[in-house]
Amino acid sequence: MALLLFRRGAVICAGLAACTSEARPLRLGTTYTVEQSGALAVLDSLQPPAPLTVVVGPSGQILRSAAAGDLDVVLTHAPSLEERLLVAPGHVALRCPFAASRFAIVGPAADPARVARAVTAADAMHRIAAAQAPFVSRGDSSGTHVKELALWAAAGVAPGGRTWYVQSGADQAATLRVADERGGYALADLPTFTRLRGLELRVLFTTDTALANPYTLYVLRSPAGFGPWALGTWRERLLNLRLDDGTTAFATRAGGCAAPTAPVP
Repeated sequence: MALLLFRRGAVICAGLAACTSEARPLRLGTTYTVEQSGALAVLDSLQPPAPLTVVVGPSGQILRSAAAGDLDVVLTHAPSLEERLLVAPGHVALRCPFAASRFAIVGPAADPARVARAVTAADAMHRIAAAQAPFVSRGDSSGTHVKELALWAAAGVAPGGRTWYVQSGADQAATLRVADERGGYALADLPTFTRLRGLELRVLFTTDTALANPYTLYVLRSPAGFGPWALGTWRERLLNLRLDDGTTAFATRAGGCAAPTAPVP
């Protein structure tokens, strides 16, 4: 399992006074895809309403750290884990629908599993399994890994233990490089994939709503206003990022910051 990465020296301050104050910086936990997609670089260029220390890791680890009280705000993309680890136990003060990107199933240009001919994402995964084509999984409880497992389940495939199924235990970029070296398939966050260079992998399938990749900002403890600021200033800049085909890398999500509603008994 990958370790949490503290971005030492990347404390973001809203002016000199904030940097020199004795107040503890706001601890923001987020994922490798937020970092590797360029979304974190956008945040680095801004002046948030409070000084920040950013912690990067797989969604599962970030959410567990937040539940243990080690983080103040998290931005992740693993809805089922978010509900189970943060929302249901009552750790969340505000839930803010932030943005959404898209996943794609990528693979070699030759496409031996004929993934490009699939009609659904589940069909694409079933084709990979039927062809016993190499598939490289993150295998790290990240949001990408959680999504991948849901796609295998929808395809009726249990890939664990298969010789063609490889778990990298690494971040998105490293996993894609392993898939490239092996001539295999992988699930990729499109904004991250777009930023990587030197890969022979191709985007083969992305036209399924099951490949939506929603990010949610959860405020556990923070100065008033950080959530709305993120949905305004940060997200507004984020929407300017583009994929190689010129389309937006991220789309806005409807709704504002609100306290989670109690589940209906």
